[in-house]
Amino acid sequence: MSNAPQKAAETAENTLADIVSHAKEYGFVFPSSEIYDGLAAVYDYGPNGVELKNNLKQLWWRAMTQLNQNVVGIDAAIFMHPLTWKASGHVDGFSDPMIDNLDSKKRYRADVLLEEKAAEYEKNGEKERADALLAEMGRLLTAEDLAGVRQLIIDEKIACPVSKTSNWTEVRQFNLMFSTQIGAVAGDSSLIYLRPETAQGIFVNFLNVQKSARMNIPFGIAQIGKAFRNEIVARQFIFRMREFEQMEMQFFVRPGTEDEWYDKWKETRRRWHEAIGLPAEKLRFHDHDKLAFYAKAAVDIEYEFPFGFKEMEGIHSRTNHDLSQHQQYSRKKQNYFDNDINPETGKPYGNYVPFVVETSVGADRLFLATLCQAFQEETITEGEGEEQKTKTRKFLKLHPAIAPVKAAIFPLVRKDGLPEKATEIFNALRHDFRLVMEEKDAIGKRYTRQDLIGTPFCIAVDHQTLEDNTVTVRHRDSREQTRMPISELRSYIGEAVSFSRIFEKL
Repeated sequence: MSNAPQKAAETAENTLADIVSHAKEYGFVFPSSEIYDGLAAVYDYGPNGVELKNNLKQLWWRAMTQLNQNVVGIDAAIFMHPLTWKASGHVDGFSDPMIDNLDSKKRYRADVLLEEKAAEYEKNGEKERADALLAEMGRLLTAEDLAGVRQLIIDEKIACPVSKTSNWTEVRQFNLMFSTQIGAVAGDSSLIYLRPETAQGIFVNFLNVQKSARMNIPFGIAQIGKAFRNEIVARQFIFRMREFEQMEMQFFVRPGTEDEWYDKWKETRRRWHEAIGLPAEKLRFHDHDKLAFYAKAAVDIEYEFPFGFKEMEGIHSRTNHDLSQHQQYSRKKQNYFDNDINPETGKPYGNYVPFVVETSVGADRLFLATLCQAFQEETITEGEGEEQKTKTRKFLKLHPAIAPVKAAIFPLVRKDGLPEKATEIFNALRHDFRLVMEEKDAIGKRYTRQDLIGTPFCIAVDHQTLEDNTVTVRHRDSREQTRMPISELRSYIGEAVSFSRIFEKL
């Protein structure tokens, strides 16, 4: 029997471990409150991580609100009236099917265990078997047949990764919302929730936005914000966390046009991921096997992480369920009056509750996908003749537009006026780009440090610079060096790091 799947799993685990280690060492992601031994499934973004994440968020925001005249943004509060979550169904139905192993005392999501088994079948070339398993899981979950889900896990001989046994409990539903109290006095306080998603803040503001921004159907409302879920099975680094950030857009459309807009946003969002540097062969669409009762269609854009293809963004055709629910619970109309002429009747379309097409991407998952894709190792040759040697070079191949640092400025030596000249260049460019200036260590070590955080350009200031105002620009990916006047740096770097280089691919 081949041990290829086991070796592939070990390689993937080692790759992820390398990325986690790199993220901490170079200031991208730290375990939260690490000096107190951390808090499971909660992470902090370091100096380089927050820059990369902010660049990704800004890129998404501008792609939504700047490139689309019919998309505007909001920033809704995390706390919302409790009836919001009753209307949305989260109070009664926001649960995951959980199963415990009696030997290891570990708890797992039942659907994740089955999805991982299906992924194993697919890797072994048994796609039909994988599809059949996912279809059966979807049928059982839709029917809320939790006993059937447990039996399916047993029939598939799925064992606990820790105990290696199949001594499973019954499958139970576990609500994922965090609750807290609001009010100054305990007796007068009332139960509220930390929002488990950002979408409802958009829905309850539908009419506020439509009227104040003078929007006509079709139009979208975009939002970036934190959400909170009491994930029992939180693992794979920042892929699944209890506190996370969503970048979401709800697109309101005329009933009957939702299929067209659903297909359009599917392709638009996939192109966006490819434009920022995620290759087409590492992206795929995965249609949902289990649809929410109100959903017309749902698909995930999955990226091939070191631990397999996993969801990064969801596109959903949600019908008019959300607005209708809020209309019912708030007793306030959520209608839109459409003045456009219906060609079939020759009259205005009139009043209706709009349908919604949603795109929702996890900022943290996008960050992780970007980091995984950028993490490169290559063998290079240095020196000539007998002194020639090969070594492994690590670097982050980030698109210059999203790199945390755009350029590093290095005086060749710490004397002869070179640090002063480097400071002059730094001051001339710092209003346009995020820069660093380093004087310590040999210039080769400084290049290596910048490679490891993904800086696209390093600018060397040498004695010739003092004579003719030229510098050497070293390129991260190719390691090639270009001599150019200082006066050209702003336009040269600006051209490479502009969001326009990404937008022109859309």
